[in-house]
Amino acid sequence: MLTTSGLRPDEIPALMDGVLAVHPLEEKRLQAFLPSPCVQNHAANLAFLPDGTLACVWFGGTMEGMGDISIYMSRLTPGSARWSQPEKMSDDPQKSEQNPLLFIAPDGKVWLVFTSQTSGNQDGAIVKRRISADGGRTFGPVDILCDIPGTFVRQPIIVNRNGTWLLPAFRCIGLPGVRWTGDVDTAAVLVSRDAGASWEMVDVPGSTGAVHMNIVRQGGGQMVAFYRNRFAEQILRSVSADDGISWSAPEPTDLPNNNSSIQAVGLSDGRIAIVYNHSNASMSEARRHSLYDEIEGEEANQGEKSEIAAVAAARKAVWGVPRAPMSLAFSEDGGKSFGNRRDLDTGDGYCLTNNSKDALNREYSYPSVVEGPDGALHIAYTYYRRAIKYVRLAPV
Repeated sequence: MLTTSGLRPDEIPALMDGVLAVHPLEEKRLQAFLPSPCVQNHAANLAFLPDGTLACVWFGGTMEGMGDISIYMSRLTPGSARWSQPEKMSDDPQKSEQNPLLFIAPDGKVWLVFTSQTSGNQDGAIVKRRISADGGRTFGPVDILCDIPGTFVRQPIIVNRNGTWLLPAFRCIGLPGVRWTGDVDTAAVLVSRDAGASWEMVDVPGSTGAVHMNIVRQGGGQMVAFYRNRFAEQILRSVSADDGISWSAPEPTDLPNNNSSIQAVGLSDGRIAIVYNHSNASMSEARRHSLYDEIEGEEANQGEKSEIAAVAAARKAVWGVPRAPMSLAFSEDGGKSFGNRRDLDTGDGYCLTNNSKDALNREYSYPSVVEGPDGALHIAYTYYRRAIKYVRLAPV
C-alpha cells in the first residue's frame, strides 16, 4: 500500500517548486508540488495537450469564494522534470472563478471551461470558457458558455460516437430566503450537437444530492457516471445506454464519499480507476455549517429556485467530514464494484475551515486522474488547500 503521513503545514511552501522527485518509499512513483503565487490552491484538473504536454489547471487566491480567486495553469512538457511557473488564466476581480477543466476538441482546439460566481453564492454561478487555436499555447478572450444561474462544472467534456459533446454539470439550487448550502443540488448534462456553439440542459432523474457527475465511456452506446454525494454517504453511480443523452437515477456504490470531489477514468485495459477520499459521515462526527460559512456579509443569492426548493429540504447536505485519506481503487465490472485500494496520502484530513493563510486546513481533496500513453497514471489533488500535489504512478 502506498502510504505517506502528512507534512507539517510550514513545510509545504518550500516544496512548491514543481520539481519531480522520487517518492521516498516508492522508487517507481514520482511526485511534485506545483508552483503557485497563491496561499490557497484547489480543484486541479489534468489533461494532455495535443503536443503531449501534461497541463494542470486549478483555482487559486486567498480563500474559495473570494473575489481574488482566479484560474491558473501549469505545464509539464515531454521530457521535462519540472512543472512550469503557472499562468493566470482568468482575472475578474468581482468574481470567484472556480473548478476549471480542459477539453481537447475533435478539431484540435483546446477549451478552458470554468465557473464564475459572487462570493459563496453558488446558486448564482455561470459557466465561462476560453478557447485556444494553437494547441493550448495561447487562449482567446473569456466568453460565456452557459448563463443559467446556479450551473456548476467540475468534470471533463466527453464526445460520444455521434460527435455530440457532453459536459457534466450540477445545478446549485437555492432555498428561499437562505444562503446556498447544497441541500437540494441536482445533476445534469449540458449537451451540444454543434461542437459547442449551443448547449441544452438535460437533467438526470432522481439526482438530488448527486453532484460532480463524471462520465466514463464503456463501449458502444454504453456509458457510466459517478457522483459526489452531498449527504456524505457513498459515491453514486448511474448508467446510460444511449450515448449519454439519458441516464438512470444515481444509486450507491461500495465506495464511501464525504461530500468531496472524486474523479474516475477508463483505462486502456478496460478497467476504471477512481481517486477519492475513503471516508464518509459514518466515520466521523466532524461537521461544519456549509462550505462558505467563513465568508460573511453577503445576501442570499437570487439564483434559480426550482420546485424542489419551494419547500424546506428534506435532507441537509453534510459538510466537514475529514477529507482523507486520498485513495485509488480499480473496477473491472464497469464500476459496480471496486477493489485493489491503495492510499496515496494519509492524515487527519481536517477541513472544518478553508483558511489557508493561517495554515489551518489539512485536507487532501479534489483529485484528477488521467492515463498516459505508456499506461502510467497521472494524478493531481489539493494538499491542505495550500498546494496542488502531482503524483505519477507506474502502470498498475
